[in-house]
Parts: sequence; C-alpha cells; structure tokens
Amino acid sequence: MSGSLNITSAIVDPALLDLPWALPLEVWPDDSIAALPKGISRHLVRFAHLSGYVVAIKETSAEFARREYEMLRTLQRLEIPCVDPVAVITNRSTVDGIELDSALVTRHLRFSLPYRALYSQSLRPDTGTRLVDALAVLLVRLHIVGFFWGDVSLSNTLFRRDAGAFAAYLVDAETGQLYNKLSNGQRENDLEIARVNIAGELLDLQAGGRLDEDFDPVGISNGIVAAYRTLWKELTGSEEFDQSERWRINQRVERLNDLGFDIEELAIKTDDTGTQVRIQPKVVDAGHHQRRLLRLTGLDAQENQARRLLNDLDSYTVTFHKKGEVDEEMIAHEWLARVFEPVIRAIPKDLRGRLEPAEVFHQLLDHRWYMSQNEARDIPLAEALNSYVDVVLRHRRDEATVINPPTGSITMPTEVVDEDDWRLKV
Repeated sequence: MSGSLNITSAIVDPALLDLPWALPLEVWPDDSIAALPKGISRHLVRFAHLSGYVVAIKETSAEFARREYEMLRTLQRLEIPCVDPVAVITNRSTVDGIELDSALVTRHLRFSLPYRALYSQSLRPDTGTRLVDALAVLLVRLHIVGFFWGDVSLSNTLFRRDAGAFAAYLVDAETGQLYNKLSNGQRENDLEIARVNIAGELLDLQAGGRLDEDFDPVGISNGIVAAYRTLWKELTGSEEFDQSERWRINQRVERLNDLGFDIEELAIKTDDTGTQVRIQPKVVDAGHHQRRLLRLTGLDAQENQARRLLNDLDSYTVTFHKKGEVDEEMIAHEWLARVFEPVIRAIPKDLRGRLEPAEVFHQLLDHRWYMSQNEARDIPLAEALNSYVDVVLRHRRDEATVINPPTGSITMPTEVVDEDDWRLKV
C-alpha cells in the first residue's frame, strides 16, 4: 500500500487494508483473485477474497464510485434486490506515485450467476423467457420507488434460482437516478433500453452457437415489454365496479398476494351517487410469501421458494393437524424441525454449495413427484432424497462460488423414515 489511501466502507473490516491497492487491478496477484464468472462491463471488474467471502472490485473514477456506492446503499434501504456495497477506495497510487483509478467494492452475491454462466452449452427458449420475466419484475420494483436505471440489460443483472423461476438482482447502478416519481416517458425509455440491450445480448449468444435453434432473441427481448406492462397494470392500475361487488376489493388484494406483493395502502372512492366504487393501490411492497415464511420459520428465501415451502407447510398441516388444533407458529416450528431441517442436514457436506437450501428442498419435492408419477406409487421422502442427491445434485456445479467443484464419489447417509413419511430422521 502506498500514499494516503482513503477507504469509505459500510462494514468494519480491517482486511480491506491488506488488498494490493497499490497495483492496477489487472495485475493483481493470483492469490488475491477469486475465479468467478462475470458479466460484460464497460469497466474492469475482478473478484477477490476478503475475510472468508468474495467481493467484486470495479475500477472507475472517484466520482462514479462514490455515487454508485451511495445509490446501492439507498436501494438497499428501499429493499430493492441489489448487490451489497462494501467500500469505496480513493487516492490510490503505485509505489512510484503514479495515480490509479478509484475502486468500488461490492459483496459477491452467493448462489447468483450472470446470464452467460447459467448454461455452459446452450440457453433454452424457456430459460431465456424466465430470465426476461425476472428482469421485468425487478424493473417494475425499481420504477415503483422512482429509480430510472438508464442501462437495463441482462449483463447488469445477476440471477438466482427461485423454485423453477429466477430472481433478478441489480448489479450496476452507475447510470441510475432516483426521483420522487417516474414519468411515463422515463419508464418507456427504460423499457426500450431493456428491449434493445436484451436483443443484442441474446443475438451475441446466438452468434456464438449458445442458443437453441428454436430460440428467437428478438421475440424473447420483446417479452420484457409485455411482462412489465402486465405487472405494472396489476400493481398500479385502478379498477371500477358496482358497490354490490365489494368482494372485488379482496379479490384484488388476493391477486397481488399471489404475485408476491402486499398492498400497504389502498385508495377507495365512491362516485356521487354511491353506486360505483373505484380502487387503486397506492403503496405496494414485494415479498408477501417471503415475509410470511420468515415470520413463521425464520427461513429467508426467494419469493417463489417461499411460496413452495409454505405450500409444503400447508400440506403438512392438513395431513397431521386438525384445523384450529394448534396455532400456525407451532405447526411451522414442528414442520421446520421434522421436515425441512432433516432434509438439509442429510445433504452431504461437499454438495451443500451446489444450491441454496430452499432451492434444494423445492427441487427435491419436484423430484419426488416425478418419481411417484413414473413408478405409480407414493415415494417416501428419504428414498426421494437419496435419488435426488445421486441423480441430480451431485451433477450440478457449485453455485455458491461457481468454482469448479471436486467430483468424487458420495457416501450417502443412512436415513430411517417412520410410517408417516414426513419425520425424516438422520
């Protein structure tokens, strides 16, 4: 380290001082660098090890680094899915006194992948659609809080698996601006940027032979416009109906809950005659199922994962408890201790970085269902787990770090399941 280095950090980690800031990022030694896949960026970005986790370091100007750092912190406070800002490093220079670019440090999002790394060989049309749908949800959430992105693209997004879908996280906020409210023109501008950028990114993959023959890059990119407008209308649009149809108020709330949103404030107005009612959501908040799962079990999962786990919890409740017999929190604690946690503990330690625990549980339920269909019988949970680990999980890459994992033989634990099939014992 050389010169009067300045570090502005959201965390207290002295290990930041140990990184080789006196060297240009492109020549950092291998023992500091983490081998992770990254998206396309206009700036040099590399990953480094820091205190047992991995950070992404981007070289840029001091002004842009500070601005993006503050923007990411603001988006976090607004509960927008984005990477964690760690620090801004300024006043960098070499031992010879040559000035170096400033750096923005963000925490690597575990179990996330850039879109190019999701499939090592080819990207299927349904996967492309799911990525675009996830990006549309993220864009809607950003626009609701008044954030104009200005550079919407797959490359500026990280994706985490979410029970058959994907959850999108904002990575690059360099071009973003936060307003009290976006105009329709600003929203349409972001949509057009998204459509053009996504088409270009997918056409680039197609030119590299990484898309299925049936893949339509332009059609997929146009899909973000349709997905965005459908969700935006549901979250913000007004609805009129006769006063005798007041049940439609609850129906609107239920539809938003099904989409993963809660209504925090709803405007309800009647006309002068009192016969017509008009409703319009004023404040919506994402994470309906996430919050319920966290409240009941303490598990923090993606929205669709939370929905799937809650469905299994509801099935457990129906199977083993009469309605109203015990309260919801007690049943949730019982399900957690007898179903979810034993499954996760049964995963061999060397495979636990392959997927998030909630995603493992979701995939196990799917695997069990397909086994039951194929064999025309009820499959015990332990049997399904052994099959899932051996047939599916051991062949996946390690998505916690995406560093090539060792591929050796797996010694399966011995599980015993009692007659009710739910109480897995390890």
